[in-house]
Amino acid sequence: MAHQPQIRIPATYMRGGTSKGVFFRLQDLPEAAQVPGAARDNLLLRVIGSPDPYGKHTDGMGGATSSTSKTVILAASDSPDHDVDYLFGQVSIDKPFVDWSGNCGNLSAAVGPFAIANGLVDPARIPDNGVAEVRIWQANIQKTIIGRVPMVDGQVQETGDFELDGVTFPAAEVPVEFMNPADGEGALFPTGNLVDELEVPGVGTLQATLINAGIPTVFVNADAIGYTGTELQEAINGSTEQLAMFETIRAHGAVRMGLIDHVDEAVNRQHTPKVAFVAPPKDYEASSGKSVRAPDIDLLVRALSMGKLHHAMMGTAAVAIGTAAAISGTLVNQAAGGGDRDSVHFGHPSGTLRVGAKAVQENGEWTVAKVSMSRSARVLMEGHVRIPGDVLA
Repeated sequence: MAHQPQIRIPATYMRGGTSKGVFFRLQDLPEAAQVPGAARDNLLLRVIGSPDPYGKHTDGMGGATSSTSKTVILAASDSPDHDVDYLFGQVSIDKPFVDWSGNCGNLSAAVGPFAIANGLVDPARIPDNGVAEVRIWQANIQKTIIGRVPMVDGQVQETGDFELDGVTFPAAEVPVEFMNPADGEGALFPTGNLVDELEVPGVGTLQATLINAGIPTVFVNADAIGYTGTELQEAINGSTEQLAMFETIRAHGAVRMGLIDHVDEAVNRQHTPKVAFVAPPKDYEASSGKSVRAPDIDLLVRALSMGKLHHAMMGTAAVAIGTAAAISGTLVNQAAGGGDRDSVHFGHPSGTLRVGAKAVQENGEWTVAKVSMSRSARVLMEGHVRIPGDVLA
C-alpha cells in the first residue's frame, strides 16, 4: 500500500498569556486549507495530534489540555481600520473536531507580536522603539482587539520582568484591550436579566449570571454547588461525577443563552459557553505554592474549559469576569462586595489577575466600551510542522 510523504507547512509555536498554540499565516497553508472546511479542520487536528484516545498528544504539537491544544490562522486585513485578521481554532483532544465558536483571549496577546514579525502589519505603523499598536479583527466573534506590542531597535521585545501568574518565567508586558466585548448587537445579557434561575436536572435550581462578553459564560455561586472557590485542578478534574455536573450546568446554560436549541447539542460546542463559579475572598495556596491573601483580592473565580477546571484563567473568561464585576447586581459583582467598580482583582488556581472594565447603562441596556488586561507572549519555536500528505486527500 502506497503512502503519501509528509508535507511541510511554515508555522510558529507561541505562548500567549497562559496558553500556547501553533500559529500559521493563511497564505502558508495548503490551498485546500486556506478556506473553511474539512481540509482545514483535518490539517489542524493532525498538527495537534487529535483525536487522541490516550489523551497525551504524543504524535502532535498539542499538550493534551485545553490551554495547549490551540491553533491560530492570521492574515493581513483588508479593512483600513484593522491590521490583521485573527481566526482561532480550539482543537478537541479526544474527538475529531475543531471548535470555531469563540476566541482565545490569552493567545490574543501573541497575535500582535506574530503579525509584526511575519510581515502582516504595515511597516509605517511600527516604530523602531516604543509601542506598536496592532489593530486586530477577531474573526470568530467579529470584534476588535488592540494589542500594544513593545519594540526595541525595530524588533518585537519579548523578554522583560512582567510576571503573570500561571506562567513560569517573566517576559515583556503586552497590554490587550477587548473593544465592545458584548456578543451580537451589544446585548450583554441574552435573557435580559442580571441573575437568572437556572434549572439543572440532578443539580437543582441555581442562581446564574449568563453573560456574553469576551466569551459566553455561565456564572454560578461556589457554595450553591458545594465548593468554596479555593479549589485547584486536582479537586475537580479527577472526578468524572463532578465534571459531568459542570457539563450539565454548561449545557443547560447554553440553551438558556440561545447558543443551542437542545442540551444534546452541547457536546459539539465544547469551547462555548464557559462555566465558572465565584465566591467572596478567602486565603488559599495557589498551585505554585504562592499564598494568596483575602485582603489582596476582590473575589475568587474558578472556570472550566473544554470540560476541565482551567489551571489559571482563560483570557476571554477574564473579560467576562471584568465586565460582570463592573455591573452591580450580577453574581460576580456580589461576590466582589457589590457596588460600582472599574476594575477587579480576582484569585484563580495559579494566583491572581487584575482586569479593568467600565460599564454604563443607557436606556435600560448595559454596555461596556472595552475591557483591558496585561498579558505576555513569546515565540517558543519557529520553522515547519509536518503532517502526512493524505490528511488533505
